[in-house]
This record gives sequence, structure tokens and C-alpha cells, in this order.
Amino acid sequence: MSSDPTAALDPAGREALGKVLELLAAERASVSSVVDERAWRVHVADSLTGLDVPELSTAGRIADVGAGAGFPGLALAVALPDAQVDLIESVGRKCAFMTAAIEAARIVNATVLNTRSEDWASAGGRESYEIVAAHGAGRDDLVGLAANGLLIAWKGKRDEEEEEQLARASEFLAMHPEQILEVGNRAGSQHRHLHVIRKSGPTPPDLPRRSGMAKKRPKG
Repeated sequence: MSSDPTAALDPAGREALGKVLELLAAERASVSSVVDERAWRVHVADSLTGLDVPELSTAGRIADVGAGAGFPGLALAVALPDAQVDLIESVGRKCAFMTAAIEAARIVNATVLNTRSEDWASAGGRESYEIVAAHGAGRDDLVGLAANGLLIAWKGKRDEEEEEQLARASEFLAMHPEQILEVGNRAGSQHRHLHVIRKSGPTPPDLPRRSGMAKKRPKG
């Protein structure tokens, strides 16, 4: 991959995401802690490191769980115009910002869903995405939405205990850790790693669990 993840963007894409960052800098509601000159790398370049995973570039449906200010979802929607990207976020003010940004930047293939991922899975989103992406969601939150595809988690420093826990739980979660990509030298976060996890079978009937349980009592 290029040393600059944003090389995946054409001029129109750069303009669209530039508009999103302008709105983010002007936003009065607290939706992101990074709105200054670092935003292009911290939000856009960081999001586009996900394209190091080949399956992401060909996915038809992508979910961004806990989308926050819209990353990685908005950047992926702009870079992958043939994909439908759903931005799933439970906080209303963040959803309001993303909706306004989508309209202003004319990102026609992105949709904001103001709900929790667990509730969306129950309402029709279960196993309907080829790629589920997230910065900080629990494992159960991710596995409930993914069909037989990939889960991509943007994380910081590697945590040996967490990785061992996921390996132990892989059978119960029907998901198998496949690779960990170190992308910090190209992303806005120094220690950024992408954890690539593949669905290995149908989602267990007891997943996803109710809100908060994935983090309070992780399987494994």
C-alpha cells in the first residue's frame, strides 16, 4: 500500500472530506477532541489505513459501529463509492453532526443510524454486513452484525492479555483472529494497529448481548 493512505482519494473525495473536517472544526457540540490541523491524519488517514485489508475495498455493505464523529465510516464511504456504509451511533448529537456532514459534503452512500448496534441487530441488521469496522466497540457488538466476512478493529497499543482472551473466546463468538496490522507510521495515532478478525460461522443465538455486557463480561 502507499505510504500515504489518502492517496486512495480522488480530488472530489479530498474536497468532500475537507468539508467534513471544516464542519467538525466549527461544530459546537462535543463530537471529537481533534479538530485542528492534525484532523486530516488523525481522522482521514487513520480511517483509510483500513484499505490495507483487501476485502474492504470490494465490500458492498459496511457498518461503522460506534461511529462517533463519522470515522472511519465517512472516509471509507468517500473512498469506496460503490459501497453502502451505515454509521451506527447511539449518541444523538454525534448523529446530528454526521447527518449534517453527509448532506453538506454530498456523501450519497452513507447513512446514519441513531441506535445501539445490539438494537440494530435485533431490528434487521443482524448478519447483514460484509465488513464491520469500529474504533472502540465490544466484540459482541461487532459479531452480531457481520455476515461471513471480516471485523476490523482500529486499536492502539497491542494488549497481550486482550489478544489471548479473544483467541480463547473465538469458538464461542464464531470469529477467528486472522492478523494484526501495524499502521501507526501512516496513521494519525502513533501506536495504531488494525485487528482483522474473520467470521468462522453463523452468529451464536445469544449474541449480541444487551448493551454494556460485551465489555463488562467478555466471553473467554
